[in-house]
Formats: sequence, structure tokens, C-alpha cells
Amino acid sequence: MKTSLDIIVRPTEIDVNGHVNNAKYLEYLEWGREEWYEAGDLRYDVLKQLGVQTVTVNININYRKECGQGDRLTISTEPKSVGRTSYVMLQQIHNKEGELCADAEVTSVAMDPHTRNSRSVPEELRRLFPS
Repeated sequence: MKTSLDIIVRPTEIDVNGHVNNAKYLEYLEWGREEWYEAGDLRYDVLKQLGVQTVTVNININYRKECGQGDRLTISTEPKSVGRTSYVMLQQIHNKEGELCADAEVTSVAMDPHTRNSRSVPEELRRLFPS
């Protein structure tokens, strides 16, 4: 399952260099992942009922093209791979011209909310990944 989220760059997301601050890209990617979870019917409350939380443990991001105030961006999110307790998502940010502005591989771990230890990825989440 692949999702897309459209956003517009706001003035508060611009740094002293006149473009989107690098930390904001991480926030954009988080918004894209939340969109993906929701599309898969795995909102926070649903994951909690399944006895799991998800924790981002690694993000490898490439900044390809700067973005500015008012730019219209599309954040795409798709599953790459799933292991016993962790999984990897691929994310891209494109501008309205279709140019790649950033791409990332994001690794998350399924965690038991009570013990705070990793646990098996629940089937409800696992089914959203390619076999």
C-alpha cells in the first residue's frame, strides 16, 4: 500500500537560509507515515488495542532539492520490508513539478507499551508489507 499526502510549505518552516529547515523534512516524513498508518486502519488507538506502539529507530535521508515558502509538496510513503520486530518504510518528497526534493528509508520497531521492549510486528501491520 502506497499513500500520498499533499502539503504547502508555511512561513514558519523556513530557516535563515530562506528554505525549508532540514529538521522540518523529518516532520513532513512523520506526517506521511501517519497518513500511511491511517490508510491502513492502524491509528494510535488501534495499535494500542493490539498491544503495540511503533518507535522510529533510524532515518536515512537524502536532501535533493531545496524547498521554499508556498511550495506545494507531496509526501509518498510505502512499505519496503518487514522483519520479526522491525520494518522499513520508503518515503519521498516531490515538488509540484515532480522533482525529487528528499527521500528516506525509515526503520521502526514494534514495542510493547508496558514493558517498553521490542515485540513481534502484529499481523495487522505485517499484512501491509509486500510478501
